[in-house]
Amino acid sequence: MGVWELLLVGVVILLGLVGVLVPGLPGSWLVWSAVLWWALSYPQPLSWAVLVASTAVLLLSRAIRWMLPPRRLHESGATTRMAVYAGGGSFLGFFLVPVVGAVAGFIGGIYLCERLRLGGHGPAKASVRTAMRAGGWSVLTELFACLLIMGAWLGAVVWG
Repeated sequence: MGVWELLLVGVVILLGLVGVLVPGLPGSWLVWSAVLWWALSYPQPLSWAVLVASTAVLLLSRAIRWMLPPRRLHESGATTRMAVYAGGGSFLGFFLVPVVGAVAGFIGGIYLCERLRLGGHGPAKASVRTAMRAGGWSVLTELFACLLIMGAWLGAVVWG
């Protein structure tokens, strides 16, 4: 598989990560289909292992999301700006503090957005709590699963 194909798979994975944050887009399925495409184009034991692990992670995240309350982020006052901050925080956290930093980055991104918008710690903290109760955990679960899949794919491409 050439550099351009790998770059294209990476772009589809990034689009899938954005799709997780945008309601109505199949973000996690875009990430999984990119890994499937890569595994079919580069049939090696490592690529198949990444595909199997990605499938397991995606199915586990679906099962967890079914147990969480449904998404009602728009009614809670969540904005596109908040989604961008949360996604950016999660992405940065995932790489700064490998894997577990995604959770803190997601919540920290929402807090930063609300702190800038509302201007104080108390209202921002209450807004984070409201957003997480209104479906933030569901979004975080799906985003975390996609970040794990992306990390496994990236690790396999770089070190595999």
